[in-house]
Amino acid sequence: MPHHVPFLRVAVAAMALAASPAMMTAQSTELSADVRTVDGMIAALYDVISGPAGQARNWDRFRGLFAPEARLIPTGPRADGTHGYRAMSAEQYVTTAGASLERDGFFESELGRMSETFGNIVHVFSAYDSKRTLQDKAPFARGINSIQLLNDGKRYWILNVVWDSERPDNPIPSKYLNRKP
Repeated sequence: MPHHVPFLRVAVAAMALAASPAMMTAQSTELSADVRTVDGMIAALYDVISGPAGQARNWDRFRGLFAPEARLIPTGPRADGTHGYRAMSAEQYVTTAGASLERDGFFESELGRMSETFGNIVHVFSAYDSKRTLQDKAPFARGINSIQLLNDGKRYWILNVVWDSERPDNPIPSKYLNRKP
C-alpha cells in the first residue's frame, strides 16, 4: 500500500483540479462578460467597488471575479516605520471594507496600466486614484494595484490583488500613469 500513496495523491489532486473549473464556471450572464478579457476583469474590479454613498455594491459580482483562494493584500507603512501587509479573502474584504465603501461613497478609477503575460498568467500594474464622489476635484488617495490573473482556458480569475498607496516617499512612477491598454 505505501507505494500506492503517491499515485493516490496525484489522482486526488488531478480530480480536484479537474473539478475546480466546472465548479467555478457557474456564473451569471453579467459576470461572464466581465471575465472574458483582461480589460473586462480590470474594469469590473474598479466598477464593482465604486459607487456613491448609500448605494449597495454587487458583492456577488465582486466575489465572482476571484478564484476561491484569492487574496486581497493592502500594504504600507506601520506606525513604527516598518512596512507590513494584511491578507484577506474576497469575503473578508466584503466584510471589512464593504460597509464603509457603501456608507462613505467610493470611486476608484484607473489612471494607467502596464501588463505582462506569460502562458496562462497575467500580471497587471494598475495605477489608480480614489475619490468619495465623482465631483471631487482631487483624489484622497492614489496608488498601484498589482493584480495577478489566471486564464483557465474559459475565463480569467483574479488570484491576488496587492496594493500600496502613493506617499511623499513613494510617488507613482510616471511610467504607470496615463498608459491604457
